[in-house]
Amino acid sequence: MGKYFGTDGFRGEAGVVLRAEHAFKTGRFLGWYYKNRHNGKPAKIVIGKDTRRSSYMYENALAAGITSTGSDAYLLHVTTTPCVSYITRTEEFDCGVMISASHNPFYDNGIKLMNYEGEKMDDEMLSELEGYLDGKIGELPDASGNEIGKTVDFYSGRNRYIGYLAGIPSRSFEKHKIALDCANGASWMIARAVFDALGAKTCVINADPDGSNINAHCGSTHLESLKAFVKENHVDVGFAFDGDADRCLAVDENGEEVNGDVIMYICAKWMKKKGLLPSDTVVTTVMSNFGLYKALDEIGISYEKTAVGDRYVYENMKEFDHMIGGEQSGHIIFRKYAHTGDGMITALMLMQVMIDTSLPLSALAAGCRMYPQVLKNVEVDDKDDTLEDENVKKAVEKCTELLGDNGRVLLRKSGTEPVLRVMAESGTKEKCNEMVDSIIDAMRVSGHLQKVR
Repeated sequence: MGKYFGTDGFRGEAGVVLRAEHAFKTGRFLGWYYKNRHNGKPAKIVIGKDTRRSSYMYENALAAGITSTGSDAYLLHVTTTPCVSYITRTEEFDCGVMISASHNPFYDNGIKLMNYEGEKMDDEMLSELEGYLDGKIGELPDASGNEIGKTVDFYSGRNRYIGYLAGIPSRSFEKHKIALDCANGASWMIARAVFDALGAKTCVINADPDGSNINAHCGSTHLESLKAFVKENHVDVGFAFDGDADRCLAVDENGEEVNGDVIMYICAKWMKKKGLLPSDTVVTTVMSNFGLYKALDEIGISYEKTAVGDRYVYENMKEFDHMIGGEQSGHIIFRKYAHTGDGMITALMLMQVMIDTSLPLSALAAGCRMYPQVLKNVEVDDKDDTLEDENVKKAVEKCTELLGDNGRVLLRKSGTEPVLRVMAESGTKEKCNEMVDSIIDAMRVSGHLQKVR
């Protein structure tokens, strides 16, 4: 990860960590960088944003930066991250920019950059951009006169994306009552349009953004309101998106959560049966639940494990030609249809399975039992030294041996904080706590432990 851009863009508190100046300079760099690659011909850069109040500030700053160097900015306005990805790759843009802090509170915001294929931007280019943000590259030339770039309203791109989504399922949703929780975020105008077009009896909640209520006690990080709505209104299934709709979690007809691991299990099982899983492999991160792996073993599907982050999941999928992968959080990639996680596509695929099998979501999820999990964050004096400490390694080995085929432990570094994450999965919560605490005790005995959060 770089100084500013991590695995999911440049993110932080709006006006404090991420300032309007950063957006303006990012726009200037992008306009100049891609214009140079076209031998002076204006670059085309598309921008989308979520519903945060600060998103409008960054949209204007980015567009000003892009046009000041003689390139053109196309504005999708409020739309989802996967929409920007889709439009970037299908409408021949040089790159795409999404203004969003995803599932974070409204006072945070972020800038996500995508290459011409709608994939996350490569590290080499981001390194050059960070050099410019830090003043290591000289000032870039301004355009003047009729060389100044133009800003174009590009609402039509959003409509094309809606049409694309509506064309993915092969059957109508007309017999199903479906609830959608839009998190007062980017999907608030798109989700209903897609499900209505497919004939569903659509019920939408948390679709009244005011600039500061995005993700506030709603969406994929807060399922309580959707669970209650599904039960009270006798809904067949509910889907919850996060602020930029690249994630989706589901709620079954009984009001029970169906997380990303279970969604991957359901879809991979169906895809295998339909001949749509040529590699017979699901790509997960190391944080996927042990229960997913047990369930996949039972149906003869293999799995790959990557570092935490959908970027690493997609890179593995692309390199080895796998068709489905994702995270427990609901960030799931169906590579036939998208180059990034897409909450809308995840919901559509689950609906396709339900209709094709004539089974409710609860029955489809029954084959994948989630194991109890305990995760504790611990501050240590040095993350690498702690991981290499012999007492700590022996504690991990002992826990692994004790759990055998009935669980696992995982010790990993946080990429953003001075902490180690200690996680255990087993048949009971008590056993998980016992394993986690024994590893933390080893850190304490070795003198590395500072604090358990």
